[in-house]
Amino acid sequence: MRSVGVEEELLLVDRSSGEALAVSEVVLAGADDEAGLEKELQREQVETATRPKRLMADLAREVRQGRAVASERAREAGADVAALATSVLAADPSLSPGRRFRQVASTYGLTAQEQLTCGCHVHVEVASDEEGVAVLDRIRPWLAPLLALSANSPFWQGTDTGYASYRSMVWGRWPSAGPVEAFGSARNYHERVESLLATGALLDEGMIYFDARLSRRYPTVEVRVADVCLEAETTVLVAALVRGLVETAARAWRAGEPTPDVPVGVLRLAAWRAGKSGPAGELVHPLTWRPAPARIVAETLVEQVADVLAETGDLPMVEESLGRLLGHGGGAGVQREVFARSGDLRSVVREAVARTAA
Repeated sequence: MRSVGVEEELLLVDRSSGEALAVSEVVLAGADDEAGLEKELQREQVETATRPKRLMADLAREVRQGRAVASERAREAGADVAALATSVLAADPSLSPGRRFRQVASTYGLTAQEQLTCGCHVHVEVASDEEGVAVLDRIRPWLAPLLALSANSPFWQGTDTGYASYRSMVWGRWPSAGPVEAFGSARNYHERVESLLATGALLDEGMIYFDARLSRRYPTVEVRVADVCLEAETTVLVAALVRGLVETAARAWRAGEPTPDVPVGVLRLAAWRAGKSGPAGELVHPLTWRPAPARIVAETLVEQVADVLAETGDLPMVEESLGRLLGHGGGAGVQREVFARSGDLRSVVREAVARTAA
């Protein structure tokens, strides 16, 4: 059973107004390594990280513990944490201190200045770079459905964007972000990364922002496509599906099955549709590449990895969590429902704060 770790970026908000609050230095001051908290590009956000876990129940506890620690430290700074992938209310982000962050701001201008977005990154253990690249090549069609299930950013600067995941639209402004072509081998992967760095358009390897990549720090595949999820339950659902995809892809590689031949342009359109629709409306079906209801695409994803989920004991949890998510429309659906009921965007933030710590 492959180990899994999760990183969640959380928004820091004012306890009364709900506006994004630039207090990350206070939140992180004195935090030890065991707290699992790190700074991000903007001072209005903080990142939590779990340790690698093999059982989803253990991962769920760590995800909730990370949120609880972040919430406790935020309260000491007069703030709350909200698992929102974008700020619901108007925000003017402020850059975190540090030479690299200054360099990012200087190089990328408004793209960096406006990049107050929170994602969820899932790391899954792989045996080698060769296995990892074989996995990356084979999971490409399934990344857009993962984005759709995690979609949790319908609001931007106080406005309903018409998207379920507007974070994915904003994140796509980075020069290396989004879907990529198949690599074929670890050697080709590393040569491709070197060729991108050689252009000078990226500061360093840390800015290889593919939707899924080999981790620079760990022996893992890192899937970076998801919004930060409103509820910890959804984070664990996404993590279980990602591990299922990784193991299924690795088995296909070992069995000599060919890599799906899907053009990057098609993958980009599928990703756009996932960000637009979320777990409601239609998505692009990753087997037929035609429109299909989100529920059908989600069920197809589970079918794709069902054997692995059954072996790890995660299938009942995945089916139950997915049913609930499709019922309420995920994070984007919850946010819009609260706003429709209250007419108050601050109520949306309060609901997010409550669900983040639940």
